[in-house]
Amino acid sequence: MEKLEILEVLNDWNYWNKKLPSTISRTFYDEKISSYLQNSEIIILKGIRRCGKSTLLLNQIKQLLKNGVDKKEILFVNLEDPRLTNHLNVELLQQIKDVFMEYLSPTGKPYIFLDEIQNIPFWEKWVNKEYELKLSHLTITGSNSSMLSSEIASTLSGRYLSIEVFPLSFSEFLSFKSLHVNTKLDVVDKKIELNRAFEEYRRFGAFPKVLEYKEEEKKELLTTYKDSILFKDIVTRYQLKSVATLEEISAFLLANSGIIQSTSKIKNNFKISFDMARDYVEYLKNAYMIYEIKKFDYSLKKQNLNDRKYYSADLGLSNLYRVANLKNRGSDLETIVAIELLRRGYEIYYYKTASNHELDFVVSKDTKIIQLIQVSSSLNDEKTKKRELEVFEKIIHELALGDVQCTVITEDKSETIKKDNMDIDVANVVEWLV
Repeated sequence: MEKLEILEVLNDWNYWNKKLPSTISRTFYDEKISSYLQNSEIIILKGIRRCGKSTLLLNQIKQLLKNGVDKKEILFVNLEDPRLTNHLNVELLQQIKDVFMEYLSPTGKPYIFLDEIQNIPFWEKWVNKEYELKLSHLTITGSNSSMLSSEIASTLSGRYLSIEVFPLSFSEFLSFKSLHVNTKLDVVDKKIELNRAFEEYRRFGAFPKVLEYKEEEKKELLTTYKDSILFKDIVTRYQLKSVATLEEISAFLLANSGIIQSTSKIKNNFKISFDMARDYVEYLKNAYMIYEIKKFDYSLKKQNLNDRKYYSADLGLSNLYRVANLKNRGSDLETIVAIELLRRGYEIYYYKTASNHELDFVVSKDTKIIQLIQVSSSLNDEKTKKRELEVFEKIIHELALGDVQCTVITEDKSETIKKDNMDIDVANVVEWLV
């Protein structure tokens, strides 16, 4: 590309001579990224397409300007600009840097933000060079977990800090709707508004831009997101020919979020080879469209042999493939809890007792089991209550656990239930989320 062509692209995406757009802070991520920027390591933001990674970069640019960094010390590059499509290589990254240095003449070590880096083959070579020679502060984003494959991770070993970005948490969702909950009293005072917001969150998911659309337009936007993820992050990346099969498998896993699955079952359902079933599920995972949860076992070998659960990254995507009905409500709550636990940084597993009783989540932190969680839309039915509560004692015995918190997350009111000398916390899902 010619220098002036590159400069034109850069000028369109940067804010050297124009105001930054208004954005809403996502405090959890903004503070974490700002903290990491104080170090010299490369910062990598990874997560599903359209979850808000680019906006987080803009929030960091705003913070840098607030801290006194000159606009001309900052470079933002959108690597999905169509004008760059035919030039996506490492040489382009260096050309962009050279043009920026020549025309903007930053006096200090520049802050470079590279959006959707996975589009550049061998990007890690250039990034590593910038890091080793202390030439730039680097923050990059990617929508495919294979961008940190073992080979790439090895090249950048000890040089990067990675942050996984999810669609909005329910707390962030409320903030984006200007509905603020700061105290327990707020939960009571705003109960109707909170329940209405939770229904919207459950039906349409939590991609930030979806909130700005009218209800009748949300589904259309979510469909474009789904298509973009499948085609840009999977079909094009892996050069797939069986696009219809990919669509069918993604629809099946998204619509059946939280159901125990096996590669063999998927293979048989879609009449494809075992290798194709395994690979297509892996591609969906790599694009952050689904999350895989293993069955807990103290033996890692057994963990890897057992069937998995797959959770949708966003219920808005799941509901593209489903007709609304009450049967989905329990699995929707389970999906919301699963993604929230992952967002909070926990390792999670499901578990089945010897008598085939299932627990939704074994929650671990730093390799220690700290909580057992069951999710149920309601415990008002005595039969349901008995089934959901009795599993805790069985699991504590089978896994030889000591002092561990036992929780049922439900839409009922929060309370503590005593059962068999155990205290079991019942947490209302909205209260637990905020």
